[in-house]
Amino acid sequence: MQLANRLTKVFSNLRLREMRWIWIIWATKVFLVAFSFFLIEEIVWFSVFATTIFALATILSWHEYQRALRTFETKVSVGRMESIVTNLEDAVIAYSSDFKILIFNAAAERFFGLSKDQVIGQTMGPERAGEKGYQTLTQTLFPSLAPVVVGRSEPNQYPQIVDISFESPNREFRVSTDKIADKSGRILGFVKVIRDRTREIELVKSKSEFVSVAAHQLRTPLTAINWTLEGLRDNPGLSEEDKTLAKNGMQATANLLKTVNDLLDTAEIEGGRFGYEYKEVELVKFIEDILANAQVVAKEYGLQVFFDKGGLEESKVFADPTKLGIALSNLIDNAMKYNSKNGSVTVRLKAVPPKPFVQISVQDTGVGIPPADMGKIFAKFYRASNARKVHADGSGLGLYITKNIITQHGGEIWVESTLGRGTTFFLTLPTDPSLVPRAESATLT
Repeated sequence: MQLANRLTKVFSNLRLREMRWIWIIWATKVFLVAFSFFLIEEIVWFSVFATTIFALATILSWHEYQRALRTFETKVSVGRMESIVTNLEDAVIAYSSDFKILIFNAAAERFFGLSKDQVIGQTMGPERAGEKGYQTLTQTLFPSLAPVVVGRSEPNQYPQIVDISFESPNREFRVSTDKIADKSGRILGFVKVIRDRTREIELVKSKSEFVSVAAHQLRTPLTAINWTLEGLRDNPGLSEEDKTLAKNGMQATANLLKTVNDLLDTAEIEGGRFGYEYKEVELVKFIEDILANAQVVAKEYGLQVFFDKGGLEESKVFADPTKLGIALSNLIDNAMKYNSKNGSVTVRLKAVPPKPFVQISVQDTGVGIPPADMGKIFAKFYRASNARKVHADGSGLGLYITKNIITQHGGEIWVESTLGRGTTFFLTLPTDPSLVPRAESATLT
């Protein structure tokens, strides 16, 4: 049965256009044998000649069959690949090492307003940025010419990913560039995959602007209400009961103001407008000052606060003190808010040689984080299920903001927790200023 199927497949393949040379070989073989029949009188020599021709024709046919089959399969694969590339929503541009355009798919035609006939076979260089119709394409091929470029990958590593912003018209491209190499590793050219993120960015900006305007509109009256309640609380003519009401109102207003400020920070992060001003910060003194301010709240919660310097009397980092203060304060506030009665908060500092980083950890003895929530704890607006039970209020933005701040400082943040026994947040900060990214990135998730 298998032999019959194989023979059927072979005969089917022989009908392919790529197999035409096999038929030519056998036609030539038949012609030579027929012609030799009249030239060679000895039947023995004719048999030898015919057998030799048959053997050569069989060998040549087999090799040609294998070659033709590979050619056909390659054409099918290339055809499928061309079909996929042609119908991709992302633009695909492939070019040789001398920037001669080889592939320019339909999406690329839409993105750049150029037809294949205008581009394929053309050699593109920086000098063509001045040509009418070719400016956007040239700036995409040579990002250093573009108005605004933000790198998203490590230098000299492929694929290279950059975000490019254009004006007139407004366009936002994410461009991924990879090498095309042969089996020996020789560079043959490059391929760019371009994703149009204009609509995506506009939606994010619109949402951020709406949140920003709404939060600003809320913050002014809330601040006025807070001042009013503070005046009532300090009014000697009020009864203790009324002062208590005023104090509770102040606390509620303070919580609402914290939520409004978190919304404003989130909108600025997503819009790439959070703004970082880096300078040298002495970390030991910096943490001591934050903990000194936290002591007042710790007393209200009945908590003890400890600082383990890890043997470091001084540790300097290149940071934005305001933003880093927000991040550490968020972690310490959470450690106090979700702690157990008579618990403690311990902040530890330690170097992590041989890497040029310093590690800070904030440990509490509180409720912990359920395992199911661990992977989502840094997501926007997310709060662990048990956290909502302990404190119903909260925006779920503190850890999201904290992660963005630490990432923008070139560090990492992660968490370890045991349910019912406490949580420890770890973060790292580089002590080498060259490891701090300078460009602020918008977060779309």
